[in-house]
Amino acid sequence: MTAELVRGQNHTLPQTRLEIRVSAGTPVVAGATLGDERGTVRGVDWIAHPGSPQLPGLEVSQQAAADHRLAVDLEALPAGAHRVTVLLALPVGAGGPARFGAVPAPFVAVTGLDGAEIATFTLTGLDAESAVSALELYRRQDAWKVRAVGQGYAGGLAEMLADQGVAEATGLAGSIQEAVTRGMARSVAPPPRTQEGDRVRHATGSADHRPPTPPRAPEPPEPLTDPATTPQPHTAQGPAATGPAEGPINYAHPRRRHAAPPSPPPTPPPAQPGQAAQPVAGDATGWSMDERLYNQIWGMFEDLARAVAAYRSAVDFAESRMDQELDRSLSDPRNRIGGAGDRAREEARAKRDELTSRAREVLDRDLAQLAAEAAVVEPALPAAYAGWGNPVWHAHRVPMEIPMALRIGDLHLPERPDLRVPLLVRLPLERGIWVDSGRTASEAAALMDTDRLRRLAMETAVAHAARLLAVYPPGEFSVHVIDPAGAAAGPLAPLVGAGVLAGPPAAGSGGVSSVLAHLTRRVDLVQMAVRAGASDALPPDLDTGEQLLVVNDFPHGFDDRAVTQLRYLADEGPAVGVHLLMVADREEASAYGPVLDPLWRSLLRITPVADSHLADPWVGHAWTYEPLTVPPGSRVLEQVLAAVAAARRAAGR
Repeated sequence: MTAELVRGQNHTLPQTRLEIRVSAGTPVVAGATLGDERGTVRGVDWIAHPGSPQLPGLEVSQQAAADHRLAVDLEALPAGAHRVTVLLALPVGAGGPARFGAVPAPFVAVTGLDGAEIATFTLTGLDAESAVSALELYRRQDAWKVRAVGQGYAGGLAEMLADQGVAEATGLAGSIQEAVTRGMARSVAPPPRTQEGDRVRHATGSADHRPPTPPRAPEPPEPLTDPATTPQPHTAQGPAATGPAEGPINYAHPRRRHAAPPSPPPTPPPAQPGQAAQPVAGDATGWSMDERLYNQIWGMFEDLARAVAAYRSAVDFAESRMDQELDRSLSDPRNRIGGAGDRAREEARAKRDELTSRAREVLDRDLAQLAAEAAVVEPALPAAYAGWGNPVWHAHRVPMEIPMALRIGDLHLPERPDLRVPLLVRLPLERGIWVDSGRTASEAAALMDTDRLRRLAMETAVAHAARLLAVYPPGEFSVHVIDPAGAAAGPLAPLVGAGVLAGPPAAGSGGVSSVLAHLTRRVDLVQMAVRAGASDALPPDLDTGEQLLVVNDFPHGFDDRAVTQLRYLADEGPAVGVHLLMVADREEASAYGPVLDPLWRSLLRITPVADSHLADPWVGHAWTYEPLTVPPGSRVLEQVLAAVAAARRAAGR
């Protein structure tokens, strides 16, 4: 049962791995501090904020947003940390409201990893305050509790940090706001409300605001990582400490008047006696059907990961138990010869087989339920979440707003290869994509001809570019191509023929330099405009829509200056709407040595053929990635690109 807290009230936490969800009516900055037994913050390394979002056991958002999901693992906090306080502040110089009294009351919920609410708190009664300590997680006699704080500060972030004993609070607050300003191009615009109070999403075309992003689904901070290019996945992490509330306590609970509840998921049909309930599409929480489907897919991903982890653990236990029983039995010399030893071995193996069989029965039951759910969900997916073989693409129309995510492939585990979960990435893209064209990428790639593998890699990149063009509103997404040797003319034919590229594919060193200079200039100008709060000063010829740079055959045609510019785009581009989609073989770039290591780590690595290189952060499974392919003989790619071109003409773009 959810505890609805008022200011000053506390509640015991039943678990230590939590999620803290913040819902506000305007972009806010979310941070957290760690405190010792007296609530004192020992230094800047005990503060998580957009400029430094991760601490052991704690992770906060990297940008201002109307909705946040903060992750916390209380058992992973640094030694000596006894408090975690969640901090909210209004961005400075963003053109938004300057006090919390001018915005709807923020709503904060502490939930488990399954999304079930443990405690909630609505921060009412704020007026001139521009920063607030929302709530506090604290340890009391080896148990963790949550307290609703609601302590506001008219002096803003600096006053709030100083109140917690932070030295140089003013300078730190300034650096936090500067980090927020750099990320404002990715901030979530406040979701406007209809007369009925329902939240709706809309796209914006301003230079200093990215299209709005819906509330984050229950996913880990880094849902999938590639061990070859990324450090091992960290555990989920979360928020921080505060002082006593000021002023009289209002015990009248607001009943969440300021936040419209998510639309309820569809009700599944009643189950027959002795049978499990039938799955339905959209059986998850969310503000829209798209978000419910997104959350449902992530739920399926987590369920599959944990079901297989439980099975593998049971098998390991059975094997370990058999070994222990054999060791105990055979430690007696009398059992090493004759029938006693054979009987001991048979009994130990029989017990092992029985335990393994039981575990497999449970796994098969869980996998059957997931397969039934996948069979219902897949046909109901919108185009952005659907594979190329889904009929939804044949009736696709270019939307007027971007979806919250895009499907870039499928994932499965060896225990049930036919049970595949869509791999979704959030939009706007938060990192670039690298399509690995190397023959050492996987066993399947090693058996393939080099030229065919490179062609498949480029076809994969073209398909992803087409999907991005198809799900963005007309004129809000542009694609640039660098093909130094002109080797990708065949795979690029659908994009070139449809006329949806920003310009002809750039060839030669001159073409490479020209495209990189153009995009680097765009990043520089938008960054300067955002920092100065002068988006109206941007040159009129500057395209403020999202930009995708497709690079083929890197590093061919790239000199040292071009490599430096590419690294700059990979690091700074996503924050201002410039993204990379690289087709490259890392071995061919080995001459640059460790100089390019940050580039590879910054990109999400996928392959043109099936490969087990993605790991989840919960249990570390090696997931097999399957790229999306166009059905043989299908013209769906050309039809989709023709629809994109027609929508652009109709919009005058």
